[in-house]
Amino acid sequence: MPEMACPHRCVFCNQASISSQLHAPTNKEIIEKIESHFNSFKTENRLVQLAFFGGNFTGLTIKQQKSYLQLVQPYLKKGMISGIRLSTRPDYIDATILQMLKSFGVTHIELGAQSTSDTVLLASGRGHLRDAIVTASQQILAAGLVLGLQMMIGLPKDDAETAMQTAYDLVTLGAKETRIYPCLVIKDTDLEQLYRTGKYTTLTLDEAVEQTASLYTFFESHGIKVLRMGLHPSEDLNTDALVAGPFHSQFAELVYSKLWERQLLNFMPWPKSESIEVFVSPNQINHAAGFKSQNRKLLEKSYRKVHFKSDESLIGRSFKIKIHQA
Repeated sequence: MPEMACPHRCVFCNQASISSQLHAPTNKEIIEKIESHFNSFKTENRLVQLAFFGGNFTGLTIKQQKSYLQLVQPYLKKGMISGIRLSTRPDYIDATILQMLKSFGVTHIELGAQSTSDTVLLASGRGHLRDAIVTASQQILAAGLVLGLQMMIGLPKDDAETAMQTAYDLVTLGAKETRIYPCLVIKDTDLEQLYRTGKYTTLTLDEAVEQTASLYTFFESHGIKVLRMGLHPSEDLNTDALVAGPFHSQFAELVYSKLWERQLLNFMPWPKSESIEVFVSPNQINHAAGFKSQNRKLLEKSYRKVHFKSDESLIGRSFKIKIHQA
């Protein structure tokens, strides 16, 4: 729902380009999209939610909000979805709106916090300060809804230390979920002008991966679910509109690889040998070996043969090694 009811144009934002969508969806288009998704996966034993993302949902008129929510009630009443989530701005939340949303089955609200630094928020043209994020978070939790707080890294005036402080604040504010978006320079934005005049420098891809991996580890240690890292090219970004920045079509995979690289390096140097077997959880084999086998290649600097194997007894990023002496 690109730029719907957004009162400010943030320096980084051209929502039409990010969402590859130039108009608000009609009721017919919404139903067609929902039905298309239902036809693409099995719903048995699966938690399914419906989300209104993009723009500023609670900035719409109450009539518009109710119209969209009413449209999808049949899916809720039939049990086809467990609840509704939406994204909105921190400065467009109040107790009355929250009660209305809750009455229509909204269970999760994600706020585009981006940063909790007033300096970064001002430089990014967000149109609100940290206090708005704090107040909105408190109200959402008081209404009994699940709070998600999205953040961006690499914004104007931001750095790794400021981003980590934002992460700490999101945990303190009671978020259960987050998304980590590296800031990209998109055509026809104020940020593009800052970039082209040398007043803004993007993060490199390596810097973005390193920062995101550190943030992911921090959130993980505090029980915060990271719903997403980076933008997906086909669904969320018209790549023709990309000017600069740490974009990668498999950004999350790079981060998972980095997490495993750090995990493996923490336990090196290992005993010298001809070959080594690394046992990991079955769902972690690809991440452990690394994007394009980068972690396997790292280990092959010390061992002629490196094998990653699955072990059902292992969870998370725990692992075991078996050394084969020459």
